[in-house]
Amino acid sequence: MDASNRFYQYLSASTALLSMITGGMHYAWPSPSIPKLTQNNSSAFQITPEEGSWIIIMELIAPIPSCFFSAIITDNIGRKKSILSTSIPYFVSWLIIAFAKSASMLCLARFLAGLCDGVIFTVMPLYIAEIADPNIRGFLGAGISVVWIFGMLLINVIGAYLTIPGTAGVSSVVPLLMLATFIWMPESPYFLIMKNDIKQATLSLQKLKGRNDVEDELQRLQNAVKTNNKKWSNFLELLTKKSNQKSLLIIVVLRNAQQMSGLAAIIFYTISIFNEAGDFMSPLGATILYVSIQCVMAAVCSLLIDKTGRRPLLTTSLVGSALTLFLEGTYFYLKDFTNVDTTVFNFVPLLALISFVIVFNVGAQPIPMLIQGEIFPTNVKAMASCFSEVYCCVVAAIVSKLFQILRDSFGMFLPFIVFAGCCVVNLIFVTIFVPETKRRTLEEIQETLGGKKAGVKC
Repeated sequence: MDASNRFYQYLSASTALLSMITGGMHYAWPSPSIPKLTQNNSSAFQITPEEGSWIIIMELIAPIPSCFFSAIITDNIGRKKSILSTSIPYFVSWLIIAFAKSASMLCLARFLAGLCDGVIFTVMPLYIAEIADPNIRGFLGAGISVVWIFGMLLINVIGAYLTIPGTAGVSSVVPLLMLATFIWMPESPYFLIMKNDIKQATLSLQKLKGRNDVEDELQRLQNAVKTNNKKWSNFLELLTKKSNQKSLLIIVVLRNAQQMSGLAAIIFYTISIFNEAGDFMSPLGATILYVSIQCVMAAVCSLLIDKTGRRPLLTTSLVGSALTLFLEGTYFYLKDFTNVDTTVFNFVPLLALISFVIVFNVGAQPIPMLIQGEIFPTNVKAMASCFSEVYCCVVAAIVSKLFQILRDSFGMFLPFIVFAGCCVVNLIFVTIFVPETKRRTLEEIQETLGGKKAGVKC
């Protein structure tokens, strides 16, 4: 099938992913904004470091309850409506930030944005996996991380040059743009078949495939949904069926590999890290450069992933991440605990973190979200996605707090050494447990996880 026939697959994914841009902007908002508020460098108000830490953590706590809620609604109102439901709350959260006069109002805004994060991270992998052809599913799935990081880049750039209310005002346009465009896109045909709406499923498939003859495809999806839904309840089957247990283990391994590298902590404390690193480059400039390269490399991964496969990129990424994090930790140890003159090496922290972001974003960052949407059958996808996001939030919150504790108690070097060690351990688990899913249909992946052999869809 040529690219013109997949026009609606690309367009549907692109408009849906506007919500991920908003999520990325909210997520990284503390990086340019908290230093302004704690140092009173803005026309707004001043907060304490303790209040700042609570503002940061709110967006990691809030997705936990909303993941459970979204797991329920996505199988009832659909993937499309679930994603659309985040647009107004995201918009309101930016308005609260724009007019906030206290730390508690900022916490409220961050909590509301975090609730939306839980929905989009639960539903988005399902929607994209279910509308995309096998040979572009990796590209579109990796786009989740690309646009999330692009949102982080946007907020760092906008936040560097505008006031906090101005930044919020500009950012509030994005969720409205998503609402105005994604509302016209097709629903997942899998969901429509689950609801026995065969007429709409046929129309959705025709639009997504760019052709009228979709009978074979429709029959394949009907058989897959019928097979998946014929026995147990969603939650019970997720916990008791052997192939689903194996998939849950894979998700745990992938999320550990992603979050135990210190990803969330590095995002939240990027400017603080560069403040302690030295004078090679301004902290703000280094942060923007860091996030820009992160965005570019995530895009490179999306182009490579359907050619090289998931496993080669994951293993390469974790090896490189371990080496670069160890280098970062070694520099801070020499700088803070020895008499070695590190001024001649003051480029190392920036070089190491940029190297880290290059290797991390060609595998360990985008691939867990992609595989999350691939390895579960239709009837448990929503609940499995909920589990994945809750687990991710819990690990990210623990890692972020661990970063602060280790940095304050032992110095900046120790968190990076610990994260490097975690990359090595997780590399072993990835090598043992994570399967290759390149160019396989969702049904073929299920056959593989169930112990049957499946061919490769070219």
